Amino acid sequence: MDIEELRTFVEVADAGGVSSAARRLGVSKSIVSRQLARLEAELGVQLLARSTRGAALTEAGTLFRDHAARACAEIDSARELILPDGELRGRLRIAAPLTFGPTHLAPVLAEMAQKHPQLHMHTVYSDRFVDLITEGFDCAIRFGYLQDSNLIARHVGPFLGKLVASPDYIRAHGSPEKPDDLSDHQALMQGTEAWQFTDGDKIVTVRPQGRFKADNGTALMAAALAGLGVAWLPDAITGEHVASGALVPVMTRYPPPPAGVYVIRPPSQHPARKVRVLTEMLIDCFGKAAQGRAGVGR
Repeated sequence: MDIEELRTFVEVADAGGVSSAARRLGVSKSIVSRQLARLEAELGVQLLARSTRGAALTEAGTLFRDHAARACAEIDSARELILPDGELRGRLRIAAPLTFGPTHLAPVLAEMAQKHPQLHMHTVYSDRFVDLITEGFDCAIRFGYLQDSNLIARHVGPFLGKLVASPDYIRAHGSPEKPDDLSDHQALMQGTEAWQFTDGDKIVTVRPQGRFKADNGTALMAAALAGLGVAWLPDAITGEHVASGALVPVMTRYPPPPAGVYVIRPPSQHPARKVRVLTEMLIDCFGKAAQGRAGVGR
């Protein structure tokens, strides 16, 4: 029985259809369909009932799915045991933020792919919080503050950000001096998120309001540059605009609490070695970046 056919079946079962599974696997729908057909022919049973709306597990498919998933996991574990320091193989599916993932994370992922030519890497860049388990990701790289969940997180580096606004906005509307002042200002936000600030040893939480929202930090920065409001944005994308004076830090007496960069993975006793390798590479990358900032500040 072909292990790749088993993996494909598990992906289709979890994704609910051939098309979505093909996107997860990074292959064509025809390849997925052929692998499923071969597996069903070998077993002599129908595992999936296909329709225009997707694919649903048959009774036999429901019984077989968990066994297939365990078999794939056991094969992966066995490969890691016999080759603990060898070549990474298989597939690594990563969710990364769109705002500066392509500029700050993509070089690390490219380096990992170069070091491990047998590894198939598929990264989805989006600022939305993906469901790792439902959508079939091995891990996600997230920036900011972690929400409570049953996922396992590893801190890999610091994440620095601040409130900014354009000089034109400040001239027209003034600058907020304390958290309560934000109720009188237009906030540029992704949705209905809360902003946190430090006041001595206390954390102050504010739920700002605004008429301009976007699911991407780069779009919010463009709105801030246009003078539409106040935005909480990472230093990684605002640095040059703050240096040029196009954006001005505001409410600096109440900085946001320390945030971080994290690798998030589904719960399991032992993380896959490919996720561990990626995590260590990111720790090294952000550690070097922090050293560089310290050197500039001296």
